Amino acid sequence: MRWKQFFTPAKSLDVPEARKFMDGLSGADYNLIDVRQPGEYQDSHIPGARLIPLGDLTDRIDEIDPEKPTVLY
Repeated sequence: MRWKQFFTPAKSLDVPEARKFMDGLSGADYNLIDVRQPGEYQDSHIPGARLIPLGDLTDRIDEIDPEKPTVLY
């Protein structure tokens, strides 16, 4: 487990702030992670988002590039 992840500050963004952040970058410049369940992801998701359900996040944290900002929804 990467224990330092628990000491990294996180910022909450509302929808307009998140949209502005994502519009200002290429999709390759940040991680976009959908933490909902597979059925919810299948019904609709933000294009380019990767599905990592919240319950799996701890086990799959290594799939997220730590060098890039990350948006979870």
